[in-house]
Formats: sequence, C-alpha cells, structure tokens
Amino acid sequence: MLRELLGEVGEGSWIMPRFQCDYGYLIRLGSNSFLNYDAILLDCASITIGDDVSIGPRVQLLTALHPVDEHGMRRQRWERAEPIVIGNNVWLGGGVIVCAGVTVGDNAVVGAGSVVTRDLPARVLAVGNPARVIRKLDR
Repeated sequence: MLRELLGEVGEGSWIMPRFQCDYGYLIRLGSNSFLNYDAILLDCASITIGDDVSIGPRVQLLTALHPVDEHGMRRQRWERAEPIVIGNNVWLGGGVIVCAGVTVGDNAVVGAGSVVTRDLPARVLAVGNPARVIRKLDR
C-alpha cells in the first residue's frame, strides 16, 4: 500500500500508523528508514528522506508556507511550498517539527521537541526552538 501511495519507498523501510500526508507521491523514503507513530508529512512540495533515517513519534515535516505580511492573501488561504530534505542516517527525536525549505545533513541528530527552521549541517546535534547546533558529532 505504501508503494502505491508514496513516490518511492526503499527496501526495509516502514511506517507505523497513523501516518498522514497531503499527496503522498511527493514523498521519497530511502532504504531502511523508520517513521514512528503519528507522523505528519505535509507534502505540498517534495519531501526526501534518506537511507537509515529514524523519525520519532509525532514528528511533523511541513512544506507549506503562508503569507506573513499580505493579510488579504492569508485570509484567502493562499499558500506556497518549499521542499524538505532529510539526509542519510538522521535521527529526528519525538515531536520534532521541520519547517519548509529546510535540509538536515547526513548523520545529524535533532533532539525531541525541537523546531527546525533553517538548514542543519551534517554530523551535528541540534536542539531547541528554534533548533540550534550544540555540538558536532565526530563518529
């Protein structure tokens, strides 16, 4: 069923219920990756998830953006979207929110409850709201 819904599902990947998305076909899930319970992927733009990624419960990947300064457009429900890219061997802790246009580099770890509003480089630990790099991961 996932292979019919999503644009791509790599070997050995699985998604726990309840999984919610807008379109599905804009989501690419690499090999051996895992999405825990209650994942929400708003794929108004592409969402690419690499290989060996672990995504905790209630994580949200949100590609949609709404006008900030244009009140009339917001009232009319205008929106646009920017893609999200999650690199290989990334771990997103429970409740993480990744905002539109963000790339998370390979081997990064994002602590539970963090809100990722800008790109994170590879091999870092990031936490908080907004998520900030607190140290590099050497191994």
